Amino acid sequence: MMTLRKMVMHGAAMVLGAGLFLSPAVAQDAPAASDAPVTTNTPGVDVPTPVDVPPAPTVDPQVQRGEYLARMGNCVSCHTVHGNEPFAGGLPFKTPYMFLGTMYSTNITPDEETGIGTWSEADFVKAMHTGEGPSGPLYPAFPYTSFTKVTDDDVKAIYAYLRTVKPVKYEPPSNSFIFVVARFGMKIWNAMFLEEGRFVADSSQSEEWNRGAYLVNGLGHCSACHTPRNLLLAEKSTEHLWGAVVPDVVLEGEYRPWFAVNLTQSKQGGLGAWSVDDIKRYLKTGHNKFAGTFGPMNEVIANSLSHMTEEDAKAMAVYLKSLPPAPESEPMQITEEETKAGEALYLKHCEECHAKTGRGGFMKAPPVAGSAIAQGRDPASLINIILYGAEPAKGLNPPGAWESMRSFRDRMTDEEIAAVANYVRSSWKNGGSKMTPQDVAKQR
Repeated sequence: MMTLRKMVMHGAAMVLGAGLFLSPAVAQDAPAASDAPVTTNTPGVDVPTPVDVPPAPTVDPQVQRGEYLARMGNCVSCHTVHGNEPFAGGLPFKTPYMFLGTMYSTNITPDEETGIGTWSEADFVKAMHTGEGPSGPLYPAFPYTSFTKVTDDDVKAIYAYLRTVKPVKYEPPSNSFIFVVARFGMKIWNAMFLEEGRFVADSSQSEEWNRGAYLVNGLGHCSACHTPRNLLLAEKSTEHLWGAVVPDVVLEGEYRPWFAVNLTQSKQGGLGAWSVDDIKRYLKTGHNKFAGTFGPMNEVIANSLSHMTEEDAKAMAVYLKSLPPAPESEPMQITEEETKAGEALYLKHCEECHAKTGRGGFMKAPPVAGSAIAQGRDPASLINIILYGAEPAKGLNPPGAWESMRSFRDRMTDEEIAAVANYVRSSWKNGGSKMTPQDVAKQR
């Protein structure tokens, strides 16, 4: 017979539907599928255009504040299919356990039949803080584990704003069967992993630092992507913002792992070399002297962070700059022959833009020497950039922004990509684990 412990673990395992690049998404009760088109974000192929979020009425300060806070929570990115009405849901998501199938974000417009039009303010607050909706537990793909830190007043302001958006009668496609069954295990999962409670300011830190901590760990829910998770997809609190592998789109309909970078002050693979101003500029524009936005971060910057006030962007930067560094990887062991082979490929394909020194080219390409992407604990994002290219979201082209990077998927073999990537990860005092051609093949 199954022991009580095994029953608890099995019940929790049934709820492993936590997609990681998710913003607010209320659990879907398997409604009838719709014929509405479902598209995905496609780095380098179908670069997303920022969603035109409905403006709040100018007469109500609470609603105006709610619009800003909904931007901070990036609700629109996950609750909008490109080309469809904002907040109507239907965007597909995969989990790290791809065999579990697909879940779809829900309609959070005030439509009474297919949206949240019948939800009271109290219902919305409870869902945000506890993961419990009027029809039962929600999936942890909806980041209520972060939103539980958001103040009652801020949650009520978001609710007030959502009540003003256009009601859309639209039922997203049905979730895969496993996610319908999984709901019964959510109370067990919450008992094990949900730390309910509002943000508590640290009296030893400045008001600015506390504001940044509130935004990063609450509405911004940065840990949903940048913190590693355990086998049951709960965040590992001891590895807060150390960087994590997450599934997302590389080509339309094709999902691959990405590595959401280490946000701590690690010199290797983190933001240790970035100043507060560097971090602030990246958050606001998707560009600084070290990096440019691409892939899954495109929508985060375009639909959310670029709309922050200067004060909030700086507050987030101040908080991130204070994070203690995560442990660094052991130096890669690479032979002289491997170094020469990788260097030859780098000089052939990369030097023109990134320079022989790895320091990047003026208004052409960011440095790979010291790059957080190049030194990621997992090389998934580096591989994706080489295979599929890198291009910012439309509209994110501030003065001095880097040029887009072309795809090398049809120009280099798996062996060549592994060789040049290992050269980059072992040169200029960079660090990172050694890659194999098999690692590249998995990302194709």
